[in-house]
Amino acid sequence: MPTAPTSWRCDKGTVETAPDLLSGVSLPAAVVFETPLAHNLAWMQRFASEHGARLAPHGKTTMTPALFRRQLEAGAWGITLATAAQCRAAFAHGMARLLMANQLVGEANMAIVADLVEAGADFYCVVDHADNVRQLGRYFAARDLRLQVLIELGVKGGRCGCRDHDQVMALGELIDAEPALVLAGLEGYEGVVYGPDPVHAVRDYAWQLVEAAQALDHDGLIELHEPLITASGSAWYDLIAQVFREAHLGAHFVPVLRPGCYVVHDHGLYREAQHEVLGRRPELERGLEPALEVFAQIQSLPEPGLAIVAMGRRDVGGDRLPEPLRRYREGGSPRKSLSVAGVEVVKLMDQHAFLRLPRGDEEDEEDGEPIRNGVRVGDIIAFGVSHPCLTFDKWRCICLANERLEVTEEMITCF
Repeated sequence: MPTAPTSWRCDKGTVETAPDLLSGVSLPAAVVFETPLAHNLAWMQRFASEHGARLAPHGKTTMTPALFRRQLEAGAWGITLATAAQCRAAFAHGMARLLMANQLVGEANMAIVADLVEAGADFYCVVDHADNVRQLGRYFAARDLRLQVLIELGVKGGRCGCRDHDQVMALGELIDAEPALVLAGLEGYEGVVYGPDPVHAVRDYAWQLVEAAQALDHDGLIELHEPLITASGSAWYDLIAQVFREAHLGAHFVPVLRPGCYVVHDHGLYREAQHEVLGRRPELERGLEPALEVFAQIQSLPEPGLAIVAMGRRDVGGDRLPEPLRRYREGGSPRKSLSVAGVEVVKLMDQHAFLRLPRGDEEDEEDGEPIRNGVRVGDIIAFGVSHPCLTFDKWRCICLANERLEVTEEMITCF
């Protein structure tokens, strides 16, 4: 076994230098692999460009400035965030164009944003109610600043957003009367659109966005010279981009797509969503690839058919159970992965995962150590996860690794 450094950790605390994930790294650890990451960055940027749209990836997925920088270097127009505090963190790490796809509510949050605008941030947020428009107008007038806002169009039964075209137009008139506010365009989110035919429902919603944006522009209510129209999460981005292109919005508006999970993709929810995208658009080449895994060790073999892994809800998102992908011996060769056939995660606790082992797991010995069905205490398992937003937020540091399992960079998160 190679000699491992004694102080390296990239878990939720200390950050130093590591050899590889099989020796010297305190596990569990969240890992992003370089090759699929690079593929995903290029793939989504190319998709947006080919549809005449800009890309403002939703940074709440990772809150990892090193990934933000890679997204901008790949050609992203800006970064989307969900809160004022997230915007402050992103700006502190060099992200100058910030789209907060949320309402800016509360004077403490307004103060954060006002400071960002004063410092030179190109900032946008959304509004959907007269009360918020008046509050923002008063606050930013008192700070002698102008705030760029987008009207949000929602859907009945959904979350935020104006519920119909008339509400959008009325709010546009109210914004026009507030000297401290600049109406910059229209925003929406199709992820809350449901129906028996979701494809038709999402496309219909996208056309509602188009028509409302064009109406605001026709009435002279949009002040920005290059107004924005923006939507798109990580599941239906193809439909939004297609409608924006069909409407020829690029002639006057700036269409902006905001998927976030694409950067690392996943082995669950978004793998299924991507399968649907490729089914609708078979001409799209190759598709996204999962780049995020969590590495953890078997800590106990308490009874036949059961292994306990030192990984739980504090380490990995639990909306779907993690998927065992590969197994290694601690200190072994990265090129020699062992079988996980028949191995299944059946339960997550705070710090533990219950693994069901395949039948026929008779106890044996290897190098004098007890094993069951080839599995032994200390084995390292790489797990695929679903919905990366719910795994990233568990970590202060993410390992960036190559195909040889060598850690090449420690990426700090800013949750």
